[in-house]
Amino acid sequence: MTVRNPSQQETRVWDLWVRVSHWTLAAAFFLAYLVEEPEGLHVWLGYLIGTLVLVRVAWGFMGPRHARFHDFVPSPNSLKAYLQRLVRGREPRFVGHNPLGGVMVVALLGTLTFTAVTGLMVYGAEEHRGPLGGWYAVETATPSLIPAAYADDHGEEGEEHAGGEAEALEEVHELAANLTLALVGLHVGGVLFTGWRHRENLVRAMITGRKRAE
Repeated sequence: MTVRNPSQQETRVWDLWVRVSHWTLAAAFFLAYLVEEPEGLHVWLGYLIGTLVLVRVAWGFMGPRHARFHDFVPSPNSLKAYLQRLVRGREPRFVGHNPLGGVMVVALLGTLTFTAVTGLMVYGAEEHRGPLGGWYAVETATPSLIPAAYADDHGEEGEEHAGGEAEALEEVHELAANLTLALVGLHVGGVLFTGWRHRENLVRAMITGRKRAE
């Protein structure tokens, strides 16, 4: 009896960059979520997350087949058809992302982007640092040519306004981070469910880059 080599029954799906960016992004997000101090570490993790998201979006247009958006972002009709078959327990297996997985990828990229951008806004508003720090510094500055008494009164008003804006931005930033965390939970649940349904280890596939061939 001839024994087949298991590697002959697998196919390369996830390229090295997709795998490295996936796990690095996950680690950076969780570390940034859990660690707010020292502030510098939190900020640099935010920069890393923003950079990885930007490169992943670019890779969605330039990368190999299964990394590209057109391979996994579904049309409304294909998503509807997949959901109908999923409810009946007859959903097809996809070598790349299934339609729900494709929607989740786009959703996570969106919330991660929103989280990173609002984080930059908070950093700029509170510390007047980062890419937006100069903009917030100019916005709250008091012109030096106006009378001193007016500057004292309205300078305090400007500082109060800036402080209120920073607090509001921080709340939005936390909301974005919590929304991202909720989507991550749904993503992990979907991965486990899909792996169970189709009897394959999808976590292993995102490490090795290989999945069972069609």
